[in-house]
Amino acid sequence: MNRRKTRLRLFWILQISGWLLYLALVLLAYWARGILTTEILREYATAVAIGFFVTLSLRFVYKKIKIQGQSVFSLSFKALVLTFLSGNITVWISALLGHLVFGAGPRGEDLTFRWYLAAVVTWTVTMIGWNALYFGIKFWQEGLVQKDKADKANALAQTAQLQMLRYRMNPHFLFNTLNSIRALISENKASAKSMITELSDYLRYSLVSRNYENVPLRDEIESLRHYFIIQKMRYEHKLDVSFDIDPVAEDYPIASFLIHPLAENAVKHGMHTSPLPLKIQISAHVDHGLLRIDVINSGSWIEPSGQDGGRVIGKGLENVRQRLADAYPGQHHFEIIEKERFVHVRLAIGKDIRR
Repeated sequence: MNRRKTRLRLFWILQISGWLLYLALVLLAYWARGILTTEILREYATAVAIGFFVTLSLRFVYKKIKIQGQSVFSLSFKALVLTFLSGNITVWISALLGHLVFGAGPRGEDLTFRWYLAAVVTWTVTMIGWNALYFGIKFWQEGLVQKDKADKANALAQTAQLQMLRYRMNPHFLFNTLNSIRALISENKASAKSMITELSDYLRYSLVSRNYENVPLRDEIESLRHYFIIQKMRYEHKLDVSFDIDPVAEDYPIASFLIHPLAENAVKHGMHTSPLPLKIQISAHVDHGLLRIDVINSGSWIEPSGQDGGRVIGKGLENVRQRLADAYPGQHHFEIIEKERFVHVRLAIGKDIRR
């Protein structure tokens, strides 16, 4: 509704100021040539007033025929016909008023075919100018509306994609954690209480960060610390996790929940392929303006397969690649390398990518 009011207000401002400016320019041209007379002033003032109301009618007709969806040829033909009629109508009404009031043409001379033809050409050209401005502004406004809709749709799609990724990851982790808490309640209440606290902090970040496209890297790393504390409570001595985070990198903005799939994959990969304890290292550094993140786990790479675990791993990495493409088009590098019984997942984000 506000957009409609704004567009209507803009139309009236341009309609009134445009016709007044047109009248001023015509009279200024006659004045500069030294031939501005009362008759000419009366003729153009009357014609401009008539043109003002004729174009209002023209706008009403355009709204009725719904110019959206019309082919260019059809719309152009209709506009030309209506423009020619508008020019004629303006001349006819001007001549009629001049004849009724002054008993002659608008300037007091006799109405002749030559006068009529010159007047029709003049006002048809004027109406063509009005139509060009009208359609130009209208299509420009429609373009802004469509761009706004496209931007909102794109933002919604990215939000939905991010939420879908979270919902795919969190249930498995959440169910396993709740089962561990249930087992600890009877065995070690202090550990169960600690795990509940870590899970609460982890879920708080998951819920709060979904309201933001980007978060500081420190928030993402802090959430990962909660995640791995929970995992260490579950796996105990079977898991060894370390962090190497450059303080400069902590303020770097990053798409929220971008690293979590990599961390989950490191646990899933490693627990099946690595000698225990599974060793995982998360590092982040800024190098010449590039944010470089490494998620390294002992073990070997497991190619996505037809099994349930393979599909989860493959889908998680596919989502990471898609989010990188959406959030950092042409400004990211992502690779997975296996060497010396370790899997290296490397991610670089920045404007000057050097592979």
